[in-house]
Amino acid sequence: MSPSSDPLTADDAFFGALTAADAETLGALLADDFMIIDVMRGAEADRASFLEVVGSGTVVFDAIEPTERRVRLRGGTAVVTGRTAMSGSFAGSPFSAASRYTHVFVDDGAGWRLMAAQGTPISE
Repeated sequence: MSPSSDPLTADDAFFGALTAADAETLGALLADDFMIIDVMRGAEADRASFLEVVGSGTVVFDAIEPTERRVRLRGGTAVVTGRTAMSGSFAGSPFSAASRYTHVFVDDGAGWRLMAAQGTPISE
C-alpha cells in the first residue's frame, strides 16, 4: 500500500489496518519517527514497538468507529482530531474504550504518513 493522497483517507487506512492486523500496510502509513501515546495507559510506543504488538496479535482490534473528525492543514502537515469507539483485546484480555484522538500526518512528497497519534479516554 502506498501513502494516501489526503489525510482522511490516510486516517481511514490507519484504522482499517489496525482492525485487519495488517502490519505491512501500517508500516507503509507510519513515518519512520512515528510515536503513539496509547489510550488505555498513556504509554509511549515507537514505530517498531507498535508494529510488533499489532503484527504479533498482542493487541487485536475487533472494531474501531471514528466519528466527529476534523482536519486542519498547515503546509505539509495535517492534524486530524476525532472521536472513536473501539473494542478488542490486549494480551488476551478484552477491552472497550471511547476516546478522543489526535493524529498528526506529514506529507512526505509521496503521500500522507502518520507521525504522531494520541488517544484520551472519555469518561462517561
